Amino acid sequence: MMKHKKQVGIWIRVSTDMQVKDDSPEHHEQRARYYTESRDWQVAEVYRLEAVSGKSVMNHPEAQRMLSDLRSGRISGLVFSKLARLARNTKELLEFGEIFRTEGADLVSLAEQIDTSTPAGRLFFTLVAAMAEWEREEISSRVAASVPIRARMGKPLGGQASFGYKWQDKTLVIDEKEAPVRKLLYEIFLDCQRKKTTAHTLNQMGYRTRNGARFSDTTVDRLLRDTTAKGLRIANYTKSLGEGKQWVIKPEDEWITIPCPPIVDKELWEKCNAILDEQAKKRKRVGRKSEYLLAGFVKCECGTSMYVLSSVKKFTCKKCKNNIPVKDMDEVYHRLLKGYLNDLHPQIYIEELEAELRETERLYAAAVKKRAQIRKKMDELVPLRSELDKEHFAELYQPLVTQVQQLDQSNPKLQADIDLKRVQLTSSDYVLQGAKKLYNDWPRMLFPQKRALVETITEYITIGQDTINIGVSHLPLSSKQTSPHNFRGSWPLPA
Repeated sequence: MMKHKKQVGIWIRVSTDMQVKDDSPEHHEQRARYYTESRDWQVAEVYRLEAVSGKSVMNHPEAQRMLSDLRSGRISGLVFSKLARLARNTKELLEFGEIFRTEGADLVSLAEQIDTSTPAGRLFFTLVAAMAEWEREEISSRVAASVPIRARMGKPLGGQASFGYKWQDKTLVIDEKEAPVRKLLYEIFLDCQRKKTTAHTLNQMGYRTRNGARFSDTTVDRLLRDTTAKGLRIANYTKSLGEGKQWVIKPEDEWITIPCPPIVDKELWEKCNAILDEQAKKRKRVGRKSEYLLAGFVKCECGTSMYVLSSVKKFTCKKCKNNIPVKDMDEVYHRLLKGYLNDLHPQIYIEELEAELRETERLYAAAVKKRAQIRKKMDELVPLRSELDKEHFAELYQPLVTQVQQLDQSNPKLQADIDLKRVQLTSSDYVLQGAKKLYNDWPRMLFPQKRALVETITEYITIGQDTINIGVSHLPLSSKQTSPHNFRGSWPLPA
C-alpha cells in the first residue's frame, strides 16, 4: 500500500518588490520546495503575500485561505524561510502557533531550525502556548485590576443580575415579579429534596426563567447555591481561562462579599444547601490517574491497545488475552535505552552529521561568494556595452548571466540541505540527551518527568507471543551504520 505523503503549504511574504535576488520570492519558494522534497512531503499550496508588511497579516486573504486549508485538512504543515516572514507582529505569531498546535499541524521555520514534526521542534509549541498564555494574562490582569475596586463599591461588573433581582441605577434591587418565584423554588426543594422534581413543579405551575425557557435541574441547582438570595452577593469570584474556554473559581481570599436585600431567610437557604452538599458527597467518585509509565504505547501484535484491566498489574489485550506484567515491561524498556545509547553509539550519528553540515555550509558560502563576484563582473561590463559590438558584448556577458542563473538554481538547494541537517542535528541531539537523562536518572526522576521523555522518544511498543518489539526515534542515517533511522529492539518475553 502506497504511503500517503504529508501535504504542506509554502508561505511566501516579502515586504517590497525591490528585493535583492538572494531574498526574492522565488528564492524563498525554491528553498522551501527543496526542503519539503528532502522530507518526502508534498507541496499542496503556495501562499503569496508579496509587498505586504508583516505588521498585520492575519486578516489578509491569503492568510485566511491558508487557515481555511489547514482546518479543512488540505494542508497539515506550513514551511517558511523565517519566523519574521510569517509575521512580525508577536501577537499574531503566537496566534498562528496556537492555531497550528490546536489543529495538530506543523510549522517549519528554516532559518530558526524549527520543525515541529521533530521531537525538538515540538518544544516550540510548548513555548508558543506559554507565551500566548502569558500575553493573555497580561491583558486580563490589566482589565481585572479595576474589578475588585468596582466590586467593593457595589457596582455592576457586567452580566445580568441573578434571577429575582435587577440592576436599577447601578444598584442591585429585588425584582418584584421574579422574587416570589425564586422564594418558591427554595420551598419546593426543601419539601421534595429533588432538583428535577423542583424544576418540573415550577414548569407545571406555568413559571419560566427570565429568557422564557423551562426550568431545569441545572438551573435549580445554580439558583439554590447562589448566596444572593440570602442577602449576600459574591463578586470577583470567577475568571475566564481565555476566549472559548471555561470559567473557573478564583481563590476565596479574592472574593468580595457585598450585602444586598434577601429574598429568603438564611435558615431556609442553609437547609437547602446542606441537602445539596450531602447529595453531592454521595455521588462523588474520585477518578484514578494513570500510574503506568508506558500506558497508551503498549499494543498487541494483533493491533489492539493493551491496558491494565485489574489489580493484577499486567498490560492485557482484550481480544487475544495476550499479556505482560507492568514491571517486566518497564524493565525491558529500561534495557532498550541502554542498548540505544551504548550498543549503537548514536553519538556517531551526531558527529558525522555535524561534519556534513560544516561541509555543506562551506560549499554554500563559496557559492554565494562566487555569485557576488560574477555580479560584480557583470556590472563592470555594462559601461562597455556602447563601446563593443553586439556579438562581442554577448560573448562576454551571456556566460556570466547563465552562471548566475545556475547558481540561483543550486544555491536554494544547498541552503535547504543545510536547513534539513540543522533540524536533524537539533532533534537528534535532543532525543539523545533526553534518552541519556531518562536512563541515567531513572531511579531519581518523578513520574511526570519520565512520562514526558517517554512520550518524546517512543514510537511503538508491540507485544508478540514470544517477543517484545520497541521503536524509538529519531536519528539520521550514518554511513558508518547499517541500521535504519529509528532504533528498534526485540527481546524475548520474560519467563
